Order: sequence, then C-alpha cells, then structure tokens
Amino acid sequence: AEQLTAEMGPGAADIAEIVADVRGKLPDLGTPPVLEPEPARFRLFDSITTFLKNAAQRQPLMLVLDDLHWADRSSLLLLEFLAREIGTSSLLLVCSYRDVEVSRRHLLSQTLGTLVREQIFHRVQLDGLTQQEVGELVEGSAGITLTLEASEVIHKRTDGNPFFVGEIARQVTLDSIAEDQAWASVIPEGVRDAIGRRLNRMSDQCNQMLTTASVIGQECEFRLLNSLMGDTAEDQLLAAMDEAVGAHLIEELPRSVGRYQFTHALIRETLLEELSTTRRVRLHARIAQALEELYGDGAEIHAAELAHHFSEAQTELGADKLARYSLMAGERALATYAYEDALAHFERGLVARDITQSGTAAASDDEAAALLFGLARAQSAAVEMQQLEEAFALLCRAFEYYADAGNVALAVAAAEFPIAPPPFQIPGLPQLIARALTLVPADSHEAGRLLSRYGQVLGAAESDYEGAQQALGRAIAIARREGDVPLEARTLAYAANVSGLHLHSQESVDNGLRAIELATGDENPLSDVVSRHWTANCLLDMGDLDAARPHALVLRDLAERRSTPRQHAGVGFAPINSLSCLEGDWKAGREYSDRGLEVSPLNFHVLFSRVMLEHETGEAAQGDAYLDRLLEATPPFEYLAAARMPMTIATIARITGVPDRLEMAE
Repeated sequence: AEQLTAEMGPGAADIAEIVADVRGKLPDLGTPPVLEPEPARFRLFDSITTFLKNAAQRQPLMLVLDDLHWADRSSLLLLEFLAREIGTSSLLLVCSYRDVEVSRRHLLSQTLGTLVREQIFHRVQLDGLTQQEVGELVEGSAGITLTLEASEVIHKRTDGNPFFVGEIARQVTLDSIAEDQAWASVIPEGVRDAIGRRLNRMSDQCNQMLTTASVIGQECEFRLLNSLMGDTAEDQLLAAMDEAVGAHLIEELPRSVGRYQFTHALIRETLLEELSTTRRVRLHARIAQALEELYGDGAEIHAAELAHHFSEAQTELGADKLARYSLMAGERALATYAYEDALAHFERGLVARDITQSGTAAASDDEAAALLFGLARAQSAAVEMQQLEEAFALLCRAFEYYADAGNVALAVAAAEFPIAPPPFQIPGLPQLIARALTLVPADSHEAGRLLSRYGQVLGAAESDYEGAQQALGRAIAIARREGDVPLEARTLAYAANVSGLHLHSQESVDNGLRAIELATGDENPLSDVVSRHWTANCLLDMGDLDAARPHALVLRDLAERRSTPRQHAGVGFAPINSLSCLEGDWKAGREYSDRGLEVSPLNFHVLFSRVMLEHETGEAAQGDAYLDRLLEATPPFEYLAAARMPMTIATIARITGVPDRLEMAE
C-alpha cells in the first residue's frame, strides 16, 4: 500500500474510479473533485500517466498493448496522451495490431496519424515469416522437422502468417510428414478454414458450449454458461471446457477462477458466422435474461454488457430494458470519461425509445429526459465546437421537462452545465440560466453556481457589463460564504474574461491574479487557462511585456503537456504567440501558431493571430489561406469572432492597400 500510494500520488482517487481494486488496497481514498467532462477525463489520463512514469522510476517498465485494433476511442485517446508524456521516462510502450483490420475510417487510423508526429514513435512492420522461419516455428511448436518441400508449401499457402502456420502445425504429424504429404493439399486457404477443421474434431457438446460462448463475447464466465446450458450437467460442461482448453480454442484467464477467453478473436468470429440470425437473436435474449439474474442488484455495473445483449435481442425482448440499460451504461461511461462510448449508449437508448435527437419538444418522462441530458453532456465533450448548438438543444429539452416536473436539482444541473466553455456562447443560454435562477432561493449555493455562469454569459454574449458585475459579485460572495474555493476561483476567472472584453484591462488583470492565487491544483484547467489568458493578454495590451511573460509561458507549458482540454489548449498558445510577434520574433510566432493549430485546428484565437502575422510580414497569400480557414472554422454563434472579424479584415485592407476588402468587412 505504501508503494502504491507513493507511485500513484494524488491521482490514486481518480484511478480508483475505473480500477476498483485500487480502493481495496487504499481504503482511505477520497473521491475526485467534480469537474467538467473534458477536464475530468484529462485529469484521469494525467493520473494514470503519472503513476506509470513514477513506477518506471523504480525499475524500467515495458507495457504491451495487444490487439489494438479492438480498442475503443476513449482507450485510444488515453494511449495518445500517454505516448506524448513518456519521452524522458524509463517506460517502453509496445502496441500491436492487425493492419488488415485498419482502414482509413478505423478509429485506430486517426490515433496512428497523431502518434506518428511524436519523435519517440517508431512503427515496425511485421511481415510474414520467411520459409526458413516457418520451418523453425513448426519445429519449435510441433517438434517436427519439415522437409524443404513441405516448408515451401506451408509458406506459400499461409504467406508466412504465424497464426496460419501455427494452425497447420497442429494438424501435422510425423506419420503424415513421412508419407506422401497428402496433408499439404488440405492446407486451408484462410485461418477460418483451419479453425473449422479444429472445431470439427471437438465433441458436439464442446461445439455447443463454444457457440454459446461466442455469442456471450470474447470472454465468458463458467457460471453464466452453466445457467445457459440447462440440459448439460455441470460435470459435462466442465469436461467440454477442458476439451476446448486442451485444443487451445479457449484459455483460462490468469488469476481468475471460472473465467475463460477465446485464444484468438477469429475463433469466435468463425463460430458466430455459422449461426443463423434467428438462433443468434434467441441466444442473445437468453444471455441478457441470464445476466440480469446473475448480476441482480449489481446490474448497473454491467450495464454496457446488458445493453449490448438487449440490443441484439430487441426483436425478441422489446426495447424497454434496452433503453434502461443504455441509460445506465451512458452514465457510467460519462463517469469514467469515456465520452465516445457514452455517445453511442445514449443514442442507442433514444432510438430504442423512438425519440428523435432533433426538434424542440420537451422530454415525456424521467428516462427520456435523462437520455437527452446524458447525450448533451457527451456531445459537449466529444464533438467539435461547431456542433454545440445541437447539444444545447438537447439540454433545453431535458431542462424543460425537469422544470415542469418540479425537479429543481436536475433543472439546475442542466442549466449550469458548461455546454460551451468561454469564450464560446450559444443563443438562448442566458435565458436558460435566468429561468433556472427563478427556481432556487436567491442566496443559495445553487444560485451561486448559476450566477457564476450567468455573469460570464451576460458580460460576453449580452455585452451587459453592469449586469455581469452584479451577478459575478453575488456568486463570489456566496462562494466565500460556502467555503467553495473552486467556485470562487472560477468566478474570478470569468470576471477577468468579462473585464477584458469590455477593455477594463487593469480590472481584468486584478481578477485574473486573484483567481490564480486561489488555485489549489484541484480545479479543472478552465479556471487557470481563462485567468492566465486574460491576465497575459491585458498586460500585453497595457505594454507590460515583462509582467505578461510568466503567464504566457505557463499557458504554453499547459498546452505543450497536453494536460489541458483540447478546446483550451489552442488558447494557451495565443499570448506567447502575441508576445513573440511584439518582440519581433516572427519565427517563434509562427512556431507557436503551428503548435497551437496542431493541438486545436479550429481554434479561432490562433487563426486570428496567424492571419495577422502573415499579412504583417508581407506574406499576403499565406494570410489569405489562413483567413479562409478562419472563416470556415468560426461558429456562427461565436460573439468574439464576430466582433473581431470586421476589424481584422479592415486592418488587412490597410496593410495590403486593397480597398475592396473594406466591403467584405462591412
């Protein structure tokens, strides 16, 4: 426990959220702070990465991730994060995948495109075995020395694929090698043929067990199989499983009693392909019902598994339980920062309930509202900024139901949810928060949370400086009374945002510095990014480059560590970019701009700066190219971009001497 505490550090509580055994080892762990979705996931990723790096300090470690082509998007994002952070540690990360599985649209293809930009990344193409290596493999696995002719036949028919060769080696005997090599004529064209031959040698009972297991998944549990195969005695089932283990079709999971997995995914796929649709659906239905009974009160923990089987058996069992378990699975995915998985679960639940994602109609009941609210939260973390209006529409439909139903707690939760981080604002958001404020006592803690967000929205989207100051002041007073330091820091960061937008530069700096001073490290990166961004920018506007530099460098470091949410990371490069240009270091300005756009390609802060940089240095063609990207990337509801765009274009017209641009600015 002492070693685990030392190596996990303050991140132990975050890791325990997805690895329950950690809490068993460290029972005194607290709970992680409640953060916005994207910062929460980055906090988890950073905790896991820090733990692995700390563990590697004790002794060098090699971490192997096999069959990466089966990984979900959330796991791949963790891999990308980890890969960027291990350059100086004694940690070797080795991943394997089947390249024939990875198309241009495959999730892994995007990850590989990201990783290839890292200097420490190396890709090793594992081609098929040579003819000599095929002979060595067969000799090592089957104890048979192949003749030159035999090794040539096997190599030609398998292309040196080790799995193919291994399957063939299981069929070859000393007698067949010594005879006329008739076995060579039945070398399978594909691995499924080889698997089929092995399955044919199994007993009927063993094949029945394997077929049922294939529908359960890549892994299965003995007690579940036992409940599904009611006509088979327990001893007979164990004998069938021993038979399959002996044939290397399945294997017991290490350090786990009663759990098995297929030795290769293609074995399971071959079994599934032989099932008719009707039989497969009926098996999924039996598995879903058996799992419900097996898990009992703990069904929520296994909601994703249950949702999968109820989805596959929908024509047999209906949609009610599919919607219920999809909702549970979506909430669990959100809690563990698997936002892409959450999207899929909530969308499946809405389809099961026949609820359209478009439209403005309020939810019809608690479950429908929860699905809409869940999907809105997942979209806010997983989709591009340009799609946030869709997420906000879902949020409003859930809010309307909660408000009409008198569920104040959930109505407030929906209204205060950061559907769009500053500086992005969405039409209708001020009205939503204002209505939520009417549902709570004016001086309550809930009102403080709503007022913090409301002040930022009033000052930014509504240009109501006085109203914003009043709301933010009330929020700060409530935060101090409640001892809610993160709320106070976040509200001061919003205040720095509002003051800066209204050109009260010194006031913005004062608010930003107070927010920075209050930061304890437990807050999400939003407060730190917003407060330092406006502090640095306003100090630059005031001509105090030396005072701005430390904040610009901190922002740069946050972005470079990739420990900041993507939508904020690009902003982190903006002040250091501006500082470099003000000091005449155009090369550094371009480098920081490139890095900002690499992290956040659609970040309009960085694009604005790059447009001006290119035109100010006489590179008009490049400037126009970045201007086109800026016009394409800027959301129509983004107030700050709308305010800056005409001014930027007018400035370009003055620099280039092309007056036609002034009409574009108008």
